[in-house]
Amino acid sequence: MTVDEIRELINLACETGIAELEVQRGENRVRIRRAGFAAQQEIVVAQQSYPAAMAPAAPAPAAAEPPQEPKSADTNLVLVKSPIVGTFYEGPSPGAPPFVRVGERVQPGKVLCIIESMKLMNEIEAETAGIVESKFVMNGQPVEYGEALFGVRAV
Repeated sequence: MTVDEIRELINLACETGIAELEVQRGENRVRIRRAGFAAQQEIVVAQQSYPAAMAPAAPAPAAAEPPQEPKSADTNLVLVKSPIVGTFYEGPSPGAPPFVRVGERVQPGKVLCIIESMKLMNEIEAETAGIVESKFVMNGQPVEYGEALFGVRAV
């Protein structure tokens, strides 16, 4: 898919006012999403597949405890936010233990989770040393750019 074709798709989405448009040609796939009525679009092109070992984990069972709401008043609590739109996975594969648990101490560079976006697995790492105080997202849940994933109390 060429850049000109992608531009045409963006113009089509803007002109028609549709919320989301997805086009796939062979291995190429483009998804354009409009946020509300704003003129923001998300454009992602994927051309690579990964082995079954990197397949997304199954969503958490319905009996799992719902995530807590992020706290913003505490200055020692660092919110780890999603750098991309995708699906949150707490472990490296289905059935594997999570990378981190609430109450666990982490160091910079420690993998906290994976965000899968267009079949690409993106490891999200801790940027500060601290203790994981809260997890705001459930396994298999879609996340938006800038959405809080974890609360880490800096130590």
